[in-house]
Amino acid sequence: MDVSRARTRPRRLLPPLTAAVCAAVLLGGCSDSSGPSGPSDSAGVPRGTAAPSERAAPSVPGSAGDLQAAYEKVVKQVLPSVVQITTGEGLGSGVLYDDRGHVVTNAHVVDGADTFKVTMATGGGAVGARLVAGYPEQDLAVIRLDDVPKNLKPATFGDSAKVEVGQIVLAMGNPLGLSSSVTQGIVSAVGRTVSAGRGGGGTGATIANMVQTSAAINPGNSGGALVNLAGQVIGIPTLAAVDPELGQGPAPGIGFAIPAATVRTIADQIIKSGKVTDSGRAALGITGRTIVGRDYSPAGVAVVEVTRDGPADKAGLRAGDILTRLNSQDVATMQDLTELLAGLKPGDRAEVTYDRGGTRRTAPVTLGTV
Repeated sequence: MDVSRARTRPRRLLPPLTAAVCAAVLLGGCSDSSGPSGPSDSAGVPRGTAAPSERAAPSVPGSAGDLQAAYEKVVKQVLPSVVQITTGEGLGSGVLYDDRGHVVTNAHVVDGADTFKVTMATGGGAVGARLVAGYPEQDLAVIRLDDVPKNLKPATFGDSAKVEVGQIVLAMGNPLGLSSSVTQGIVSAVGRTVSAGRGGGGTGATIANMVQTSAAINPGNSGGALVNLAGQVIGIPTLAAVDPELGQGPAPGIGFAIPAATVRTIADQIIKSGKVTDSGRAALGITGRTIVGRDYSPAGVAVVEVTRDGPADKAGLRAGDILTRLNSQDVATMQDLTELLAGLKPGDRAEVTYDRGGTRRTAPVTLGTV
């Protein structure tokens, strides 16, 4: 199954998917659905304000009328916090993060641009904005409005650890350039590891602990909000599955969102330091590349460079080694290695199998961070 990033071109109702993606691997069973380590989530914390007491999970409405009223209330509450971001290459969505004018979105929405036009759901003209920093490894970025409107309404972010399969959710954004659109669905799965390759090298982001949803995710939804019935943002929609058997058309009801815990961990660091200082992502501390065998099939990961005093260096690995297994899993490509590491945490111990000069060796490694 392939996945496609959901950014769209401006002023075209039915644009092509803008980020061609060559591969996606879904690995269930990630043990922690709350995202990478970092500041803990507090349900119902508006950015830039004091944290109120934790809000309870939304109750199940007792009738169709109650459910409709709940939908309408959530849309009215959250939609003003979802903006449209326009660049010279296309448009996507973003979520107002705090009362200082910071907006969180996907890195691929703002890729290649430093300045943007941001249109509020509440109306008015476009507001200029500038890039604070992006973190492509998690497909997240933060931009900041040049002029902060007085009526700014930051979103409330929920607790990723409390997201349950079957929970009703709404996706809010600007699909196909149709501003302030809302779709509905449920949480289909949690703890997904999803890889979006770029070109033949498969060097796109691999993101762990993603929320899978049946709410429609279309081009332009990227960077918007996946919201529960308590009006809390539980994720940032970023990828939609495409079906090769449908000519790379959308696979209905399969979309993915970055969990709120990951969003907050990355965004808080970018706002504070202008960069990500602790991603919570496990790393070997190498630069590598996929190699092919005599039959031109992938045959492992060649170590190009070892980070000095990093995990691989301390384990005795060196440039020229060819990695073939991590723990009990085969490693044929860099994408394989990235996906396996995405399911682990800094500090975890792993066993690396590698080839050096035709001799097979193994080494225990204590993983570090990116």
